[in-house]
Amino acid sequence: MLRSLFAGISGLRSHQTMLDVTGNNIANVNTTGFKASAVQFQDSLSQLLQNSMMPQQGAGGQNPAQVGLGVQVAGISTNFAAGAPQPTGVPTDLMIVGDGFFVVQSGGETLYTRNGGFSFDASGKLVSADGAQVQGWTAQNGAIVPGQGVGSITLPVGALSPATATTSAAVTGNLPSEAAVGDVLVRDVQVYDATGAESSLRLTFTRTATGWGVTDGAGANTSLAFADGVQTGAGSLVSGGITVDLSKVTGFADVSDIAITEQNGKAAGTLSSYALTNDGSLVGTFSNGETEVLARLALAGFVNPGGLEKAGSSQFRPSGNSGQATIGFAGSDGLGGIISGALEMSNVDLSQEFTNLIVAQRGFQANARIITTSDEVLQELTNLKR
Repeated sequence: MLRSLFAGISGLRSHQTMLDVTGNNIANVNTTGFKASAVQFQDSLSQLLQNSMMPQQGAGGQNPAQVGLGVQVAGISTNFAAGAPQPTGVPTDLMIVGDGFFVVQSGGETLYTRNGGFSFDASGKLVSADGAQVQGWTAQNGAIVPGQGVGSITLPVGALSPATATTSAAVTGNLPSEAAVGDVLVRDVQVYDATGAESSLRLTFTRTATGWGVTDGAGANTSLAFADGVQTGAGSLVSGGITVDLSKVTGFADVSDIAITEQNGKAAGTLSSYALTNDGSLVGTFSNGETEVLARLALAGFVNPGGLEKAGSSQFRPSGNSGQATIGFAGSDGLGGIISGALEMSNVDLSQEFTNLIVAQRGFQANARIITTSDEVLQELTNLKR
């Protein structure tokens, strides 16, 4: 049979594959985190009709004469260029800026994805749209323990921020130097014991002939002296186990803004809200005003991302040519950062895909013409004998 007939058949098959890949790209133009693919062709085997010859005395060299036997698909590559960001305003929608993949687990298999459309399920686990569990590290006492293995991220709905007893307080501001002897200023602040029970710490500032006296009403007292408005000694007062720092108090004229501005105790608090930060941390805010890291998302990097296999749902699995996943934090080890409230859209370029569609169609038609032409030649051969 004619070689051109089989070359045309190989061309039809290869361009049909190109049509399939291009059609799939166009179908996923709005798929979050989708990465477009491209077909690469290469020629198939070639039949040697005449060997090459070296130059000889009195005769030049000769090149080999070969006839190609068609085309084949060399590979289908995946384009991992970043897609455009799409703001959503949903705090659990995440986008990777730079290299890296989110790590998810589905059916006991660890997969990797650029689709950050996550949400919390009824059990508090962070999951993808198809239920795959997002992997990361759970914090212990507000910190990620080095060397800890990755696992599912769970929002601790009933988490408590423990109470802390007040052990120190600080007073800042100015005591007016023009105050008359005997003038009194009273300042209060709420303090806490180890159980979170609230009480009031009251300090009374009384003008004396040499400066100001400070008492807490329970027997603790000290005195403050000033020279040109500056305190001549770093004062402090211990009241009921609480050390009150008075060293920042000044004594200039015409200003009276003395206040107890700091205390390090707090009541117990419950988790009231959460946020995902740019480094992938899940930060909880508690009713007592405290914030604490609850967990941190893991990102994965590969030496050769093009070697990953598509596993559906915009997810990938490692292959023999992708290398092993390197797990790390966002912004470290060459991994990108994370944006909360946005998703990475498909990187399909419609103008390019429609051009590829035309190229594949014309290539298919041209190879079909090869077959019809070869058929006409065979028809002529069979008509030689009638």
